[in-house]
Amino acid sequence: MREITFSTAVNEAIAEEMRRDETIFLIGEDVAEAGTPFKITSGLVEEFGTDRVIDTPISEPGFMGIAVGAAMTGSRPIVDLMFGDFIFLIMDQLCNQAAKTHYMSGGKLNVPLVLRTNMGATRRSAAQHSQSLHAIVAHIPGIKVAMPSSAFEAKGLLKTAIRDNNPVVIFEDKLMYQDKAEVPEGELLIPFGVANVKREGSDITLIGTSSMVQVAEKAAEILAAEGISAEVIDPRTIVPLDMETINSSVRKTSRCIVIDEGHQSFGVTSEIASRIMEQSFYHLDGPVIRMGAMDVPIPFSPALEDITVPTPEGVVAVARRLMAGEMINVT
Repeated sequence: MREITFSTAVNEAIAEEMRRDETIFLIGEDVAEAGTPFKITSGLVEEFGTDRVIDTPISEPGFMGIAVGAAMTGSRPIVDLMFGDFIFLIMDQLCNQAAKTHYMSGGKLNVPLVLRTNMGATRRSAAQHSQSLHAIVAHIPGIKVAMPSSAFEAKGLLKTAIRDNNPVVIFEDKLMYQDKAEVPEGELLIPFGVANVKREGSDITLIGTSSMVQVAEKAAEILAAEGISAEVIDPRTIVPLDMETINSSVRKTSRCIVIDEGHQSFGVTSEIASRIMEQSFYHLDGPVIRMGAMDVPIPFSPALEDITVPTPEGVVAVARRLMAGEMINVT
């Protein structure tokens, strides 16, 4: 397989699906003329034209509403939301309309819509362009949520999302767009609800989402040098969530840390930890530890921003204490 960047993998997935299905179109701010600020969609308008790659005014509720209506009437739109922070602007269209239409129509209508957006701090983008809001969307029944951790997952999950008959939100970490990974040419579909065991281990389970998978892998390397064997799991999707793989790992290792870039309180770490405690409690040798972003607005200051989210060194420090049976409080 060849190595390509995360951004190339996303672009390739969209292009392949648009060639396969003429009902697919891409809509959002600067998706055609500028290729988005991250240049993810560059070149698509040249191949598919302005009827299928549609630049919009700066009106997120407007173009999201257009996409929901189009999805209900036979199209399969891909919505490009420039920053994940803007999701608050489209909550009615996404959570009140797209998420509920199939249920409220008695199964007569589907909304096969994909919302692509991003997440993540430590990019010096300040409090209104650095949030990780996937837990908010995951809270709404009727929406699937995917979180690719590499170029491989980015292509496979996006192609699966585009073919799904339900609304799907994909959160891409902004810092990973230039990261490279091996990705096959042509068809690649990763099923939703199937986690990936990135590294096998026997002493402790590290569950990471999105870029926190890389944090977990780096932590596992450090721990291995100290004689601690860490298993690393990438859920890939948080809705649906593969608890079978997670429980299997935790029951083997008896210890677990859940790492996510969303805020610590009321987030993805809490949900996963709670399910593990409910389903694998008697296999645990210690509490399930949650590590998320600090419950503060993301600072612009690099020195402050860098300490708001989990780091490999922070995970290692907590893992050591968990292995030693010490009391831990990371809130």
